[in-house]
Formats: sequence, structure tokens, C-alpha cells
Amino acid sequence: MDLKLAGKSALVTGSTAGIGLAIAERLAAEGVDVVISGRNQEKLDAAAAQVAASSANGGKVRAVLADPATAEGAEALIAAAPEVDILVNNLGIYEAKPFTEITDADWHHFFEVNVVSGARLARHYFPKMLAKNWGRVIFIASESALVIPGEMIHYGMTKTAQLAIARGLAEQTRGTGVTVNSVMPGPTRSEGIVEFIRSVVDNKDAPEAEREAEFFTKMRPLSLIRRLIEADEIAAQVALLASPLGAITNGAAIRVEGGIVPTIA
Repeated sequence: MDLKLAGKSALVTGSTAGIGLAIAERLAAEGVDVVISGRNQEKLDAAAAQVAASSANGGKVRAVLADPATAEGAEALIAAAPEVDILVNNLGIYEAKPFTEITDADWHHFFEVNVVSGARLARHYFPKMLAKNWGRVIFIASESALVIPGEMIHYGMTKTAQLAIARGLAEQTRGTGVTVNSVMPGPTRSEGIVEFIRSVVDNKDAPEAEREAEFFTKMRPLSLIRRLIEADEIAAQVALLASPLGAITNGAAIRVEGGIVPTIA
């Protein structure tokens, strides 16, 4: 299917691995000029080569060494790409930690990385999208925004905050060609997920498949698909939302394995 994205431009944050890299690859394959960002030059160069190999229909890739979790990093990204048609706020961190051990510094760090980074970029790009009457802002949130995991409450808090920002922005798009949506993946196979699952299951020495099964049985019993999502499956959803063909979806929080749910539930 032609998603009618050729010639568009996009910025994908947190795009040197996992979901962000898969999104950048999928958009490049649709002919989008993609800007990727990261904090490590070696990983950034490798990701840029991978995205370039996926490009089609004249789509180009640019790599910017910058961290939008800092004001300086966001400024560097904006300077490198003053205008984009599609903003994908994917940058995020997570960890399992007992609530009583989450420090003030942890709360501030998670909020800065997962929430403020996207707000900074949206503050710049969103008005420009409204001015030209076309654009897409997509937050990569998590099912943890609605089903708060007891083992990482600070992470869940940031994902709920992303939904609030996205919905508030969507309210300002009425009658325009701009949409703002959130995607809420369940646990997704990406860098670090294997060790994360090992850290929260009881039988840490079991084979990987058994640890994954225990994780879904005990930690994510409401999962419908009962497996890790693949990063390119998320990328396909994001590409559709970014496309002109996805114009009727606005202000939604899309739970990838469970359908569309209200932003606030």
C-alpha cells in the first residue's frame, strides 16, 4: 500500500535502536526524509546507514548528535531541522524499581527524558504545522500509561503525562490538517528488554522463552497477544498515523495490542 508519504520530512527521537530505529526505517522506506537523533556517534552512524539502506522514492536520512532531554540538545535538533512534517517523540527510558527506592532525582530524570523532551520539540514544531495546515505529532507512550506497573511507577507516570500532552495539543487542531496521537505499545522486543524481563521474573535462570512466558503470566496478565511485540509492528502503526491516509485518527491513544481506548481511562 502506498501511504502517500513520499516527499514528507520527519524527526524521530531515540532512533538509534529498537522502536525508534524501526520507525525511521519504515518512514524512509515510504520515501520520507528522516532526521534521526542519538547521544552516541558510533551508534548514530550505524543507525543512519541502516535507515539509508531502507530508503526509497528519494528519501534521505540525516543523523544529528543531540539529546532532546536537555534544552541544549533540543536546540541542536531544531537548528539542524527547523521544520518537519512529522514529529515522532520516541525517546524514553525505563527501569524496574520499588516505589520506596525511587529517589527525587529519579522522578525528575524520568520526567525530563520521557516527557519534557517531547514537549520541547512539540513547542517548536506544532505551531509551524498549524501554520501550514498539515502535520503529525506522534508520542510513543506505553500501555503503562493506563495500566500502571507496580514495579516501575515512575515510568508509568511519565507515559500518562505524554497522553495528557498529546490530547491537549489535539484539542487545538480542530478543523486543520494536523493530527496529534499517542501509540501505546505493550512490552516490545528491543535492546534491554531481555535483561529487564530477567530482573522481574522469579526464575531468572530459566530459558528465555520460559522467562518471557512467566513475565506475561505474572506481570502482564491482561495482554491479548501474550508475546513481545516486534519493533517493526509498532513502526507500521506509526507510519499509518503519519500518513495522509491516517487523517481521521486524531486525539487518540492507540493501544497496539488492544485497540483504541480513551486517552484518559
